[in-house]
Amino acid sequence: MAAAPVIATRDGAVATLVLDEPARRNPLSLATMRALTAELRRAGDDPGVRAVVVGASGTVFCAGHDLRELATEDAAALEEVFAACAELMLAVHRLPVPVIARVQGLATAAGCQLVAACDLAVAAEGARFATPGVRIGLFCSTPMVEVARAVGRSRAALMLYTGDPIDAVTAREWGLVAEVVAPDELEGATAALAARIAASSRSTLTIGKRAIADNLDLPLAEAYAHASGVMCVNAVTADAQEGIAAFLTKRQPVWSHGGGP
Repeated sequence: MAAAPVIATRDGAVATLVLDEPARRNPLSLATMRALTAELRRAGDDPGVRAVVVGASGTVFCAGHDLRELATEDAAALEEVFAACAELMLAVHRLPVPVIARVQGLATAAGCQLVAACDLAVAAEGARFATPGVRIGLFCSTPMVEVARAVGRSRAALMLYTGDPIDAVTAREWGLVAEVVAPDELEGATAALAARIAASSRSTLTIGKRAIADNLDLPLAEAYAHASGVMCVNAVTADAQEGIAAFLTKRQPVWSHGGGP
């Protein structure tokens, strides 16, 4: 029996999902994409989970699609692969809690896409990011969707047209990752970030994640109208009222539905 391509663990309010095919450079095969999507949804359905970390075993974060699955002229098979990829990325966006990519090495093509889809990413100093499909005659059109949204049109075009990798520091400067740390600090730094996030109310995190996604593409006046409406809805929730009361009385808040420390 083949080993599962994704290992799921739980530490308090943080779920960790690890791509676990290091000998194959952790490709996003059809089986892996479906497994990761299922684990993401399982974590999202668990009211005790308030942050999710996506990591990988070995020295490579993810080498992108399994090219053996793309070496076909079968249109139906190709449509199945790319539909599963879109489903995975949308599952990351639709998860009700923040998702953090923990990147220890190369993240290329669909692997770079996965990093860009996550809400945050922490990278080791030696990590690299690339969309090199142009070099094998297969333009990274689906990775482009996430990468362009993360780094902007011009920088994405540079990555897409040349296939050249960028290093972790450049990825941070461009907005693809949030933090860059020494390799031996990666796991601890990511865990600490996840724990800081998971200390907050799940319902508030969910409201905030949706607000970010909905707000960024709006014109300024509409953005304020939208954000004000979200704040009004948020302010009357039980967790918001509890948080305000706890602040005013100088105590730790107790979140609803297992949402607190």
